[in-house]
Order: sequence, then structure tokens, then C-alpha cells
Amino acid sequence: MQCDPGCEAERIEQMIRHVLWSSSCAGIVVGVSGGVDSSLAAVLCTAALGKERVKGVLLPSEVTRKEDIRDARNLCTALGIPAVTVSIQPILDRYRETPGYLQNTYLEGNLTARIRMTLLYYLANREYRLVCGTSNRSEYLLGYCTKYGDNAADFQPILHLYKTEVYALARHLELPAAILDKPPSAGLWAGQTDEGELGLTYPVIDQALRALESNRWLASTDEEEKVLRLVESSRHKRSPPFSLLAGS
Repeated sequence: MQCDPGCEAERIEQMIRHVLWSSSCAGIVVGVSGGVDSSLAAVLCTAALGKERVKGVLLPSEVTRKEDIRDARNLCTALGIPAVTVSIQPILDRYRETPGYLQNTYLEGNLTARIRMTLLYYLANREYRLVCGTSNRSEYLLGYCTKYGDNAADFQPILHLYKTEVYALARHLELPAAILDKPPSAGLWAGQTDEGELGLTYPVIDQALRALESNRWLASTDEEEKVLRLVESSRHKRSPPFSLLAGS
């Protein structure tokens, strides 16, 4: 963070107000999952715009944990914002009818993320709202996201924050312990956790990313080597689609 948590929260809130004002839209939608990233984004948006202009959207599937749904609803209630719940399971089930459909965790995880973003944009378009992104810097740099899924949004209020900074700001803003204490998870399949899938904890990841960024992306430890491989292999997720447009 560029400044202390209170100052950082105000910086982000000012950005959110500017984004909405410059768009002439009526408000925003936030996909709330019960996790710390989406919860922090919802809190910051509500503080910036007021509860009248923020809507929470829950998009559970058959593998979504009941406690995540509970935590997301409780947060929306505490913030005073409406919470709309739309199950994505019927949509996912129809995709499973596609000839040659291959049901595995990787493919369905990406499909699930894209279904959710499609619904968020539909709801936002219907009510002339913007879609708030909930990605953080650590996952963005590692490519731990789905193209045109959870990394798609009209604005990204916490994209500049490492995951450990997300937690620091969330604690400062007194997010519920039920959200802060649970293992981070994208909720894409049963038993999935972010750190388990990445093979490193977020404190280790963030320490490696900071070291790499300050050392011209030259690794000096095993952890930095692993993180660097993830950064390099996911470069395409942070780049615009290749085309010849620039030379036309």
C-alpha cells in the first residue's frame, strides 16, 4: 500500500466515485462470494457510493459451500445493500449436454468463472450499472484467474494490492472474522483452496513477488523461481489480444 490503511481506503473510494461519475451509470454490481477480496470490494464500493448504488450478486453452484453463501448474505445485510442470488447450476448443466463435453476440474472451473461474469454483465447492463472487479495484485501477476471470467470487469478497485495487503485493509475496515479466517478459495470445485492449488502460501508468494519486482525479475530462491515461472507462463492473461490493428 502506498500509505496507511485509512488513507488507502480513501484513495480507493475516490477512484470508485470517479469511475462511476465519469461513466454516467446508475450504480454498480459486485459478485460477492463470501471471500475476502469480493467482500472488501463491496465494503469499499458502499463506503464510496452509498448503499443505494451498490448491489451484491451471489452466483452459487452445486459445489459452493453453505458458509460462503451465508457470509456473503450477512455482509450484504450489514452493508444495507440488496443481495440477489442466481444459481448458475442450471446453466452449467446445459453446457454439460454439449457433445464431447469433458468434465474435469480445470475446464469446469474456467467455465464456471465465465458463466458468472456473463451473468454479472447481464444484470449490470439491465440496470445500467458497472461491474466491479475483485482481483488482487498477487493473483493478477501469477495469472491465477480466468480470462474473460473473474479478471473481466469495468474497474478493479483492489488490483494494486497484494493479497497480504488485502487482508491488512480488510482487518482495518473490520470485516467479519468469518470472512477473514477462512482459507482463500475461488469455490470452483469441492475442497479447492487457492494456496493448495498454487502450492505456496500468500505471504510467501507476496514476499517473492516483491523481491522479483525489486530485482528486475531475477530469482534468487526456489520460491522466487516457482513464482517467476507462474508469472512468465501467464503473461498472455495480462496482454491485449494479438492483432495487426496497431500497424493498420
